[in-house]
Amino acid sequence: MEEAIVLYPSPLIGHLISMVELGKLLLTRQPSLSIHILITSVPYDCGSASTYIDNVAATIPSIKFHHLPTVTLPSTKTNNLEQIVFEVLRLSNPHVREELLSISKNYTVHGLVVDFFCSAALSVAKELNIPAHYYFTSGAGALSIFLYFPTIHNTTTKSLKDLKTLLHIPGVPPIPSSDMPVPMLEREDKAYEYFKDSSSRFPELSGIIVNTFESLESRAVKTASEGLCVPNDRTPPIYCIGPLIATEGPKDDAVTRNGTTLECLKWLDSQPGGSVVFLCFGSLGQFSKEQLREIAFGLERSGHRILLVEEMKLALPMKESESGFVSAAEVEERVRGLMESEEGKLIRERTVGMKIAAKVALSEGGSSRAALSKLVESWKDK
Repeated sequence: MEEAIVLYPSPLIGHLISMVELGKLLLTRQPSLSIHILITSVPYDCGSASTYIDNVAATIPSIKFHHLPTVTLPSTKTNNLEQIVFEVLRLSNPHVREELLSISKNYTVHGLVVDFFCSAALSVAKELNIPAHYYFTSGAGALSIFLYFPTIHNTTTKSLKDLKTLLHIPGVPPIPSSDMPVPMLEREDKAYEYFKDSSSRFPELSGIIVNTFESLESRAVKTASEGLCVPNDRTPPIYCIGPLIATEGPKDDAVTRNGTTLECLKWLDSQPGGSVVFLCFGSLGQFSKEQLREIAFGLERSGHRILLVEEMKLALPMKESESGFVSAAEVEERVRGLMESEEGKLIRERTVGMKIAAKVALSEGGSSRAALSKLVESWKDK
């Protein structure tokens, strides 16, 4: 029978696009593979992906999409996004099992690749004797934190937001406990429990696929690979196959609207080269009106060309006031520092260097290419 790999992303469109790019990458290494992607639906607006899915399905026949039935959430008053996502994916397990069995009738399924939120599906993979991998869409530094999270839980009794200490996690600089990801801060929250449980399942995986390359995060990659982040259990093989960058996305949303190029991109194309500050964002980040106003004032006063898009999170480290707002003065200081200070110059130089290193990693014989080959070979050995 034809060989297949099943990919299972969480419902957020950023995770879907990254998982599709992983599928494309696998096909460059083994074109005979059939890639099957499981799609869940959620009871909130996470961005329409239908146009994007239709385009991928039409242009890459080896990638097939399977839409799982919608599940009904129990009555709950929570607005916690992470908790809702985990719960939807947990309730989808029977549909995942049914779909895997259906695919297995016509294909030899060599592996199931899930993202961190889809950890509930690992029990289905184990039942069906299918090797399972996490695809970690963040970098190796973040991976080290999640690998070590069960150890933090087992060696503390307070919520991290109340711990008021530095966390010494192997492979990354010391982190103030209150700076950990929000779902990890409150020990009694359901989201905390989900994150802890998903982090505790790393040892049972056949491997971890990470969207990074070794020379970008050499310390974190080395430490995690040597098992120092999971001191009392096994660390599965880690495959750094990145950077994975979308070759195309949901064009109607990101580039054009009704066939017309968006004004923000026209503006960007008209600016002199190297003159615009680019701020990297998440797909579901949101600011309050007060924060947006302060950020806009700060960016304007910085004196640099800025493209600001609402409903996105700044990647620059920002100090918040006690009320949780970011001041215009703080934004201005950070942007000026990035563009004018010696530290900012070093950051820009390092960025150029990492761009070159990324190309080397992805080239024939590069570290990411080698990791990809090892990953595909591991599936053949099963």
